[in-house]
Amino acid sequence: MKAVKQKVNLTFSKNHSVAELLGERDKFIKKIEKDYDVDIFVLGNEIEISGEKKKVENASNLINELALQINLGQILNEEKFDDSRKILESKSILKPHEIFNNFILVNNGKKIKARTEGQKKYIESIKNNTIVFGIGPAGTGKTYLALAMAVNALKNDEVGRIILVKPVVEAGEKLGFLPGDIYDKVSPFLKPLYDGLYEMLDIEVFHQYMEMNIIEVIPLAYMRGRTLNDSFIILDEAQNTSPEQMKMFLTRLGFGAKIVITGDVTQIDLPEGKQSGLKIVGDILKGIQGIDFVYLTADDVVRHHLVQRIVNAYKDYEDDLRERTIIK
Repeated sequence: MKAVKQKVNLTFSKNHSVAELLGERDKFIKKIEKDYDVDIFVLGNEIEISGEKKKVENASNLINELALQINLGQILNEEKFDDSRKILESKSILKPHEIFNNFILVNNGKKIKARTEGQKKYIESIKNNTIVFGIGPAGTGKTYLALAMAVNALKNDEVGRIILVKPVVEAGEKLGFLPGDIYDKVSPFLKPLYDGLYEMLDIEVFHQYMEMNIIEVIPLAYMRGRTLNDSFIILDEAQNTSPEQMKMFLTRLGFGAKIVITGDVTQIDLPEGKQSGLKIVGDILKGIQGIDFVYLTADDVVRHHLVQRIVNAYKDYEDDLRERTIIK
């Protein structure tokens, strides 16, 4: 069947909209032409798009969305361009500009923005609840956004300190045999958290906060017996907690505190046969007011585009393996 051809003319009232849409050396328009297999001709404030009907419609939707972002004062860059296309092609009920308008202020006016509908829901959930579980695959921003919300809360004097917690799943060596104090012992396990904080705080400020215990890093095992008030507490890699550890951690909650628990139930490093506390906590705490579960998916992966493809490939492989096991 012969594809239906179509030609669409888009007219823009503001000169800067078209200039920004084109991008440096017309890189954005050229990318749209290549990705959607359409022909684009620009004359003044008018853009003509021609090609197969569906492809022209998709290209027009993207161009109109990008123009709207520009007119709203949102800066167009390659990251925003790729995210916009991804959102428009997904099942998101929100438009890209609605998602990008949700941001977190961290330091010196720096904004960290939601890049997917799932991330927007996650940020709003942290704002509105006392305990939030962010569960999803690698690259969905669950830990990074939790850190940003913690820094924002500290900056706005909503909390007095940030506490970073991680279950230490050891391979051969026990913490007690590693050199240095507790900070030195656990530091390698918390490196991903430090990386995020280095981006959000000046390095000098970060180290100053560490010295003053405004930012505290601690292995989960050292949380027993503590009650944490006026704190933003993040438990990372929670899939590696036992049910007993998860209960112990949750009951550390004090007055004026907020907890965010992040994890990926597909990456459990516990010994074989040991149950993950993250896998069962949803059934236990379901329906309790002030506690929310946000499930991020491969659609929320915001790393290199290959990461999302890898996540999807593994999911397909595991689903296929499960089906074959059931059939047997």
